[in-house]
Amino acid sequence: MKPFLNNSCNLNLNIMKKILWLLLAFASINTSAQKKNFTMTEAVSGMASTFAVKNLKQLQWMGNSDYYSYSISSDSVKYIYRTNANTFVSDTLLTLPTLNNALSAIKIKTLAALPGFSYLSEQKFYFQHDNHILFGDVVNKNLQIEIVAKLPADADHIMVDTNKMSVAYVSANNLFVQYKESGFVKLSNDGSSDIVYGQSVHRNEFGIDKGIFFSPKGNHIAFYRMDQSMVENYPIVNWNETPATVKNIKYPFAGRTSHQVTIGVYNCRTGNTVYLQTGEPKDQYLTTVSWSPDEKYIYVTLLNRDQNHAILNRYDAITGTFVKTLFEEKHDRYVEPQHALYFYNNNPNEFIWWSQRDGYMHLYHSVNDQPLSAITSGNWLVNEVLGYSAKANEIIFTGTKESPMQKNVYAVNLQSKVVRLISTTLATHTAQLGGNGNFLIDSYSGREIPRNIEIVNLSTQAEKRLLTASNTLGNYNTARVDDVKLYTDDKTLLYGKLMYPIDFDASKKYPAVVYLYNGPHVQLNKDAFPYSGNLWYDYMAQHGYFVFVMDGRGSSNRGFEFESAIHRQSGTLEMQDQLKGVDYLKSLPFIDVKKMGVHGWSYGGFMTTSLMLRNAGVFACGVAGGPVLDWSMYEIMYGERYMDTPEQNPEGYKNNLLFDKVKNLQGKLLLIHGADDDVVVWQHSMKLIKKSVDEGVQVDYFVYPGHPHNVRGKDRVHLMQKITDYFDANLK
Repeated sequence: MKPFLNNSCNLNLNIMKKILWLLLAFASINTSAQKKNFTMTEAVSGMASTFAVKNLKQLQWMGNSDYYSYSISSDSVKYIYRTNANTFVSDTLLTLPTLNNALSAIKIKTLAALPGFSYLSEQKFYFQHDNHILFGDVVNKNLQIEIVAKLPADADHIMVDTNKMSVAYVSANNLFVQYKESGFVKLSNDGSSDIVYGQSVHRNEFGIDKGIFFSPKGNHIAFYRMDQSMVENYPIVNWNETPATVKNIKYPFAGRTSHQVTIGVYNCRTGNTVYLQTGEPKDQYLTTVSWSPDEKYIYVTLLNRDQNHAILNRYDAITGTFVKTLFEEKHDRYVEPQHALYFYNNNPNEFIWWSQRDGYMHLYHSVNDQPLSAITSGNWLVNEVLGYSAKANEIIFTGTKESPMQKNVYAVNLQSKVVRLISTTLATHTAQLGGNGNFLIDSYSGREIPRNIEIVNLSTQAEKRLLTASNTLGNYNTARVDDVKLYTDDKTLLYGKLMYPIDFDASKKYPAVVYLYNGPHVQLNKDAFPYSGNLWYDYMAQHGYFVFVMDGRGSSNRGFEFESAIHRQSGTLEMQDQLKGVDYLKSLPFIDVKKMGVHGWSYGGFMTTSLMLRNAGVFACGVAGGPVLDWSMYEIMYGERYMDTPEQNPEGYKNNLLFDKVKNLQGKLLLIHGADDDVVVWQHSMKLIKKSVDEGVQVDYFVYPGHPHNVRGKDRVHLMQKITDYFDANLK
């Protein structure tokens, strides 16, 4: 009897195991089925709306104090909280009703939401609202608001001096300064579409992002004056009016006439203006404008038009006369100064200089005009300088020392040059150093980290977590992402990511889309959330596609040799690298090599069109947005840096000219352009369409009226749906 009973028990146990396995499998399938796919709207704008990762709004240090603040909403009331980083004791600085009561008292219209504040201390701040610059002070929990300046409706490029609470701005291309006590002064009179003051120049290249520079104590104002009367007009057509109207912009094409820039200095005490004697030639580039802490001197980097020779000059701020050249930088390819001098301890005889002279962007120390000495070094680069900690005599910065896919926080001692890692979690960090150099606000994300925010004590390295954000994509089907490392023929390492279809079955074959940019100053692959890098990639994965993204040579964050390898031959090495990626995809048995597509925008649009026309037959279809198709029709500053002029490099321009290669097209190509594009002008794609007609080649085309270089806002959903539909029609 026992054997019979044992067999029965074993049989029942086996049946129960099978039932349990089936239940678990069904539960797993059911859980997967319950996860949702993105709508196109969610894929395009979800990370800024539906799936926005929790954050602390307006989180920032309050002047040079150890207090930080952020805004929150509770019970429909909006608050600004402040916290002492030493004790973590918090209180309410103000509420929106309190602020609106104070605004009403001085007859300024009220606000629906808290404005962006700039703090002078833990109780004093200023902000812009209703064409006013307003100053606030919280004394014994009482808010006092006063008007610093009332600005004209067209005021732009606004800069505030916090020493004297003076406001400089541009109106009708002229420069004004308004004082808190005595009204405004007009600093220029000849402003026009040809002569512009106080604005960014050189088309925002060379790190230039403003045109007004208050001196450290507010006694002087340096400013750009740009004469572009000699630059050709280029028409941007407004098709919304009948008849259509034309707005002419100044667009300096590569190899043609450039604008001329000078730097003026206005003395707020005397009312005198002088211009720095920066000399000839007039079409040189002036950048890294920096004041000495004692206001005696202004430092400017002069870069020649060939962009291969830069000199750092010192000028007398009172007379504008040239004082001294401190040093120069040269390179056969190009030199690209991008950062102002950093006088870290307010000593006018010491500053930090950024340079790629050793092949990577590093920091150098200048003391008493002696030769520069390296502070950081190695086969990695510095991304940002966060500030100076006097207590430890350290420069705090972010860099790529651990990985070019990450941005971690470091400190370097100015005496020993020892670099220490501050970040305890390796990821992509965005940090703010407190004004006293004691604490760090550290916000970071990574592959499995949507966002963490911590306060870091730089002395003790103690961390206090302020926020742990949850995964907003947990209920959605996101793509499996594999890191890919490939090597060029010269053994250069390339980083990529491969996104898998949600329903991946290794026995099947799937279409694939290569998304690319592969141009300077851009890196697509990072260790950040979401790890795919773009929810549209996940959307495509949800609809049965592989998506591949790789940063080839020419991309950013890998050092000068990697980025400048494209010099004089744009679209050549980059294509070779992307074709390495194609070879990798072809090696995977589940990729349908006859159903591969490619897509990119701007430089990526140039790369997409290049791959379709210069390597025809590799991709079944491509979608190129805002593409550069003739580098002689692109702007001087960017174009001549990487390609030299058409006269200097005729072969390079000929090789990457795409109009004459239309007849090579195999497969389907869709070109998309914004009709108001003032970066890659519309004429690029129009000329290629004309050439296609001449050659009898069928090319698809779509235009977004009213949009500049990129299609943003609600129309971007339309754009991405059009791109997706094109791939569906040609790859499925």
